[in-house]
Amino acid sequence: MLIVPAIDLLGGQAVRLHQGNYDQVTVFDASPPSRARTWTGKVPRLHVVDLEGAKAGHAVQRDAVRAIVAAFGPGVQIGGGVRTREAFDSYLELGVSRVVLGTAAVRDPELVRTLARAHPGTVIVAVDARDGMIATEGWTQTSQVSAIDVAREFSKEPIAGILYTDIARDGTRAGPNVEMTAKLAREAGAKVIASGGVGTLDHIRDLARHPEIEAAIVGRALYDGSVTLEDAIAAATPG
Repeated sequence: MLIVPAIDLLGGQAVRLHQGNYDQVTVFDASPPSRARTWTGKVPRLHVVDLEGAKAGHAVQRDAVRAIVAAFGPGVQIGGGVRTREAFDSYLELGVSRVVLGTAAVRDPELVRTLARAHPGTVIVAVDARDGMIATEGWTQTSQVSAIDVAREFSKEPIAGILYTDIARDGTRAGPNVEMTAKLAREAGAKVIASGGVGTLDHIRDLARHPEIEAAIVGRALYDGSVTLEDAIAAATPG
């Protein structure tokens, strides 16, 4: 299982939200590109989220993303406010390897299908769930669409994978929703990336016991020193 460090951008800084709440923000690094550079060569992927873009519905942190890509190199995946073809293309022009679409998967599924077919292996569909139902608009609204239904629908397309986040766990270090993540992977038949709640090496080991889970995103635990990147990588390798 791959470990994918996360950089959540707000005001040009690396931050973490508690359960997706924009009123509960912790700033961890004033220089996200410098942080990205420390991970270069240690992991193949880096997960970046434009938090302001997720709420606004369009890219806000383009300059910061450009700097992060320059610092980290190939392997950056970006999400947050990507709801049009223009936004998708603009990120590819910055050199990102994968683009995450969440709200668009619910609001404009045909767009997501079109982008996935035009760029095989580039689209990641974000399945961000609150009580099993998809949350949209930067997690500020909860839809009546089931997370599993969305995952099943898009697993038929040439996507890079499904990014599953249990919002109640995100930023808490209380542990990921391993059972739901594994269930989603089995029922959708797609590569699934786990996100939300990783706080200890045991949490990573729990995820790694499920071969259907391809990767795990780790954010706050890396910033506050609960785990090191090297130990996280070791814990994600069974045996």
